[in-house]
Amino acid sequence: MSVVREFMTTNAWCIPEDQTLQDAARKMKELDCGSLPICGNDGKLSGFITDRDIVVKVLAEGKDAREVRASELAQGKPYWIDADASIDECIRMMEEHQVRRLPVISDHKFVGIISQGDIARNYTEDRVGELVEHISAKEHMAH
Repeated sequence: MSVVREFMTTNAWCIPEDQTLQDAARKMKELDCGSLPICGNDGKLSGFITDRDIVVKVLAEGKDAREVRASELAQGKPYWIDADASIDECIRMMEEHQVRRLPVISDHKFVGIISQGDIARNYTEDRVGELVEHISAKEHMAH
């Protein structure tokens, strides 16, 4: 049985909670990604930030991205998956929470990211098709 650790991206980057959202936006541009996990100074996951969060919760509200810290958007409990969880469990979690990527945790620390793309490149076609279909269907229903 395949586990998350085998498919995840290990060179994932975490924005420190004391960094500004401008720093986060620059890192997203550099990495060509639309989201980053937020980590505390202890290396533990404290949230997840998206480019949309920066636009809607900061810029649209007239706040200055050079002043707002990542920790201010690290609200609620972030979804994550254990590095040793099965890929089927990961797919179930993505479907349940309608997300395309999950931070990966091992020994209480952030160690990587797993995305739909990571799974698609490495898993059976039938199961990947189900994942994409379920998440896409739920996204359309939500709008």
